[in-house]
Amino acid sequence: MRGAISSRPEPPRTADDLLSSSPSTSSSSSSSGGGSAVRAAVAENPVVVVGARGCCMCDVARRLLLGLGVNPVMCEIGEGAEDAATMMEAEAAAGGGGRSAAQPLVFVGGRLLGGLDRLVTVHITGELVPILKEAGALWL
Repeated sequence: MRGAISSRPEPPRTADDLLSSSPSTSSSSSSSGGGSAVRAAVAENPVVVVGARGCCMCDVARRLLLGLGVNPVMCEIGEGAEDAATMMEAEAAAGGGGRSAAQPLVFVGGRLLGGLDRLVTVHITGELVPILKEAGALWL
């Protein structure tokens, strides 16, 4: 059983991991670290999934993308005050405009695709693969 768990392609990375490993955000202060780490991840990676830590819908989005051959960067945000501010900043960056955005937030090519419902919709209609190819996430 333990071997099956360790065979995952890549463990999900938290916003804090991205902050500590991202060279573009190393000069920023730690008080705004989480939001800038998510912003940097969205800017630097073709596909990013942002959601609450332990969210089953984040895992569904990840598995759908992995099934298509895309390895998304996972930004998991916890329940602390700083993490809540980071999630609100991510939702604001997604253009929430006062309404709560669907979680997980899926960014493709630096732009918000939507939540899990939008991801599944574009997959079923056949629009997802061309979007992923345009973003450079698929090489088919």
